[in-house]
Amino acid sequence: MTNLIPIANDIDGPLLALEYTNGQKEPSQRLRMAPVDIANPSEEHMMLREMVRDWTKEFVEPQALEHDKHERFNLPLLRSMGELGLLGISAPEEFGGAGLDAVACTIVHEEIAASDPGFALAYLAHSMLFVNNLAHNGTDEQKARILPKVCSGEWIGAMAMSEPDAGTDVLGLGTTAVQQEDGTWLLNGRKMWITNGCIDEEGTPADVVWVYARTGTDAKGRVQLSTFLVEAGMSGYSVGQKIYDKTGMRASNTAELVFDDCIVPAANLVGEVGESLIHMMGNLEIERLTLSAMGLGIARRSLEEMNRYATDRMAFGSQIRDFGQIQRHIGEGWAKYRAMRAYIYDTANNLQIGKAGQRLDSDGVKLFASTAAKEIADSAIQVMGGYGYVGEYNVERLWRDAKLLEIGGGTLESHHKNITRDLFKDGDAITR
Repeated sequence: MTNLIPIANDIDGPLLALEYTNGQKEPSQRLRMAPVDIANPSEEHMMLREMVRDWTKEFVEPQALEHDKHERFNLPLLRSMGELGLLGISAPEEFGGAGLDAVACTIVHEEIAASDPGFALAYLAHSMLFVNNLAHNGTDEQKARILPKVCSGEWIGAMAMSEPDAGTDVLGLGTTAVQQEDGTWLLNGRKMWITNGCIDEEGTPADVVWVYARTGTDAKGRVQLSTFLVEAGMSGYSVGQKIYDKTGMRASNTAELVFDDCIVPAANLVGEVGESLIHMMGNLEIERLTLSAMGLGIARRSLEEMNRYATDRMAFGSQIRDFGQIQRHIGEGWAKYRAMRAYIYDTANNLQIGKAGQRLDSDGVKLFASTAAKEIADSAIQVMGGYGYVGEYNVERLWRDAKLLEIGGGTLESHHKNITRDLFKDGDAITR
């Protein structure tokens, strides 16, 4: 006879135990286990969420509509996040960061995006695309010199990969870097669609940019990409244009960056020549997770807005939430939102920042969450009718912002390709 011993008897949440008697399974003692909230796995995570939610309500929410309307980036607000320890959320504490995990990064992006996805995108470009990249791939000298400045908000960072003729096809990048006799690098090319590429209406370039450039070919004839830190004031580094009239994410600045015989010191090469793909792959995973978290914030806020409206709005003598057509939008929105939340935070709890090889689920969550966020925002507009179609009621802006998530950080099509390739290599992932 084998008895399963009950554990955590003082915690609610029953789980049936089975007692084996003469080879037969019979109901026996009840095991109890703690309820699991993967979105808030520790008290520290819960405290972080409460802090960011309160700060967002006080400082982000009031400015969201105006900055979207005028296509203006709130630079002072982003800089102020340094005082909260959020700009270097995943960077080591010794350099001014918070040293927190992927769940913490996910929480912050969800909470901010529920109010202002455009501002959240600017935050992501700084904290994930630049700070996190440098924290995990930079040299000791680079981290010691630059991380304290970007963690405090003194400097605003960006990452420059896409070009006018190359996006998902990273090996098609045309920007070149040639090393000179004195050890410096001569950088030439244009980068396009760069969030935080400029940081104000005067076209001031980002203080520091993580730049991917072609440095030749390897022994097998493959394109060799290397990474450089370009800083404001370096000769040949400028903003080509700020990009206006975007569909969404208007509260973040998007720019074209120009490198015209830009002279980069030898000390600003990140790692070794030809290591860019390593830097890319490791950082793309946390980027896609946090973009998914932004989708979760959009979905949550859209669901809140349509649920509230369906209660307040009367038609034909009843609340419109009594009508089946409205119930479909709310019900399906709830199911999608909960599925998003579960998948995103499951991935966050298992993702190790800075480590490559976790692409299957980082692609999966972004593929699912980006489209689900747009669909829930669309449902909110449908439920709210004319009110949903105007900016004052938020969901129109959320809907526009959600579209970018299907493009930026990897297109839906790239996720289809990656997931299919990864499952070909590891079909057992389906049953694990």
